[in-house]
Amino acid sequence: MWRESPLSQSGKTLCLIKRKMKRPEQIDVVALIPELDEMLFKLLEKLSAEDWEKQTIAPKWKVKDVAVHLLDGNLRTLSMLRDGYYGEIPENVNSYEDLVGFLNKLNADWVKATKRLSPKVIIDLLKTSGKEYCDYLATLTPDDKAEFSVAWAGENESKNWFHIAREYTEKWHHQQQIRLAVGDGQELLKEKWYFPYLDTSVRALPYNYRNVEGKEKDLVKFTFLGETVKSWFLYYDNGWQLLSTINQESISEVRIRDDYAWRIFTKGISKEVAIANSEIIGVRELGLKIFDMIAIMA
Repeated sequence: MWRESPLSQSGKTLCLIKRKMKRPEQIDVVALIPELDEMLFKLLEKLSAEDWEKQTIAPKWKVKDVAVHLLDGNLRTLSMLRDGYYGEIPENVNSYEDLVGFLNKLNADWVKATKRLSPKVIIDLLKTSGKEYCDYLATLTPDDKAEFSVAWAGENESKNWFHIAREYTEKWHHQQQIRLAVGDGQELLKEKWYFPYLDTSVRALPYNYRNVEGKEKDLVKFTFLGETVKSWFLYYDNGWQLLSTINQESISEVRIRDDYAWRIFTKGISKEVAIANSEIIGVRELGLKIFDMIAIMA
């Protein structure tokens, strides 16, 4: 009587395990960005003069500064990507740090120049440029090569869908900075808005863990606690791979509250405070690395 060999059974088991692994899917936020903008307009329109001058968790920026930075994002995207006009072209940019320095100077110059703009002018410009910006994003083919890669995820080349998702996280976290400053910090933590932010940001995990030593089949789980519980995984197989589903016990789990996670990824909280307000279960050294991760150009 024929019997299946142990080797064949082992192969079937391996295939079964792999079938239960699932990588994160492509992110589609094109329709969400106009809605997110509308929420920003309504928020800004009800702010008092004092609110516009409130300090945000970005050390150098008040509410007004963050609002004009969002305006700059619209205008620069339209100028460079839609119109092919780059204005200031970086020179001597030979590293990630050089690029960050160039962008920081651009941001600072813009914020200083727009000190002369009134809140009403800023809101009106955000509305008009925002519509053109969203219309432009809708013309992009998701799987085509993006003009700019998502460098904080370690990519030298990215697809348009990831570029657009990155743009969503920019708009999301800057609006959240404003909301937090004026005492309205819960609205964007609702799943509809926050899940796409997290789903995009965690794509930086494999790059963030690239120098962390792992053993074959090591699994680290990252759980975010808020309106719903959301988890992603890093699985080690000749390098760390990001998964959204896997049928395997983790050797380390990090549990982070939603209201802390976005601040970790945007340098809006100290590492020490973030760790003190989170939980690591299992191998602590593997879990700690997430507290170094950023999902912005900084």
